Amino acid sequence: MSAINISALAVGEALPERSHTATNVSLFLYNAIIWNPHRIHYDETYTTQVEKHPGVVIDGPLQGDWLNQVVLNWMGDNGTLTQFNYSNRRAAYLGETLTSGGVITAVDTVAGTVDLEIFIKNEKGDIITPGAAQVRFS
Repeated sequence: MSAINISALAVGEALPERSHTATNVSLFLYNAIIWNPHRIHYDETYTTQVEKHPGVVIDGPLQGDWLNQVVLNWMGDNGTLTQFNYSNRRAAYLGETLTSGGVITAVDTVAGTVDLEIFIKNEKGDIITPGAAQVRFS
């Protein structure tokens, strides 16, 4: 991965977006890894009949991981993720393709930092998981 030249970055510049389509198996395995036994993330019958969701729910923490990945993939070898936060605002369900991305909101060449607004969008283009990050470049 190449190094980013902070002086070449501009406010409003978009990060490369990534598409994510979870499967029942990937959700089951993700929840096994994080020790989350909640059945809404892998058991459709339970999810729709007992919890009354329209389908299997895509994890909020998984969406946070996708946001983290989009920043890490963008920042290159000379970046360090120094701040990161997100908030799940709307549920997403199995079968939806979600998109992670972001945009530069501030560049401080003296401090060597770049502030980012990051997001997960649903297929309609609605931001369902907004967030922010800061990267320090060396």
